[in-house]
Amino acid sequence: MYKGRLSEVFVPYMDPSKGWYYKTYFDAGEFGFGSSAISLQPHTDCPPNAVFMDGYYANQDGTPVKISNVFCVFERYTGDVAWRHTEVSIPNEERVEVRPEISLVVRSATVVGNYDYIMDWEFKQSASIKVGASLSGIIEAKASFYTNAQEIKEDVYGTLVAENTIATNHDHFLTYYLDLDIDGGENSFVKAKMKTMKTDGSMPRKSYWSVVRETAKTECEARMKLGEPAGLVITNPNKMTNVGNQVGYRLLPGSPAPPLLLEDDYLQHRPAFTRYQVWITPYNRSEEWAGGLYVDHDHGNDNLYEWTNRDRDIENKDIVLWHTLGFHHIPAQEDFPVMPTVSDGFELRPFNFFDNNAILKTRPSKPLMFHGCNSTSTTP
Repeated sequence: MYKGRLSEVFVPYMDPSKGWYYKTYFDAGEFGFGSSAISLQPHTDCPPNAVFMDGYYANQDGTPVKISNVFCVFERYTGDVAWRHTEVSIPNEERVEVRPEISLVVRSATVVGNYDYIMDWEFKQSASIKVGASLSGIIEAKASFYTNAQEIKEDVYGTLVAENTIATNHDHFLTYYLDLDIDGGENSFVKAKMKTMKTDGSMPRKSYWSVVRETAKTECEARMKLGEPAGLVITNPNKMTNVGNQVGYRLLPGSPAPPLLLEDDYLQHRPAFTRYQVWITPYNRSEEWAGGLYVDHDHGNDNLYEWTNRDRDIENKDIVLWHTLGFHHIPAQEDFPVMPTVSDGFELRPFNFFDNNAILKTRPSKPLMFHGCNSTSTTP
């Protein structure tokens, strides 16, 4: 990955009434995700083993502004398994091999109005890159004369979370810009679709599924609404593994959450980049922000959707992968007054990039012995 960043965050609220219909925020393009970043708190935002780094952004007059401890970097080991196998086919013998999952995490946090975003980039020993987005903060609410949900006989566009308090339904769409160079600059996008196949009837089985690979030649062919089972792979058609497979990395998306609004609704013009969850564009230095370079001045004619309507050639080119995460938030009483963190993400995972398991030769972990501590120790 040559460059990866969060490109835009779109947050539309679902109250169409006079006082609320315009609440459709672009948290990056209108507020600034970098300028809204905050200092992380040791031992709470990040674990005790974290190392902190300062960061800078350009103020509106061009002067640099320092944010202390804006990033933390730490090794994560939470008891997950990187790989394991128990061999039971050897007579009178059992062989067990297990390797722990230890990864490197880079974390930051941004506060835009009432919401807190915790952003993780996790680098695994297996060469996977896992991107996580977590949301917390104070949900946006409005006053109401209702004190009990049983009194409500109309659409209040949200949930009564406390007496006289309605938290409004809303969405969060996070679009990522991922400039991938898979073993070189000339790449292609392959949809490995899983298709149900019928057998010839010579065996009891009637069906199976097989993989039908389609290489997208243009931008419009690459746009995807997630939901159907498919492997989404960025490959280098010019580089092969030792057995002849194209080297690649696969996108493993999280739970798809497509927009539910009408496409001709005015508020869907500027964030048209949320119509699809996967996009591919040829690299263009001026196209790094999904909502356009000047979001607050745009009327919907300078965004990822409009760029891809040019339907440029993307096969065996220097290309960029765009991926959109979505959160449809129906508020609950547990979200009030401060919301427990909700998370989603995606992973970029090697797919025939290596000739075999990249962490096959990692050594087994050794138990750590702490003086004065054992399994029966208690803390006063």
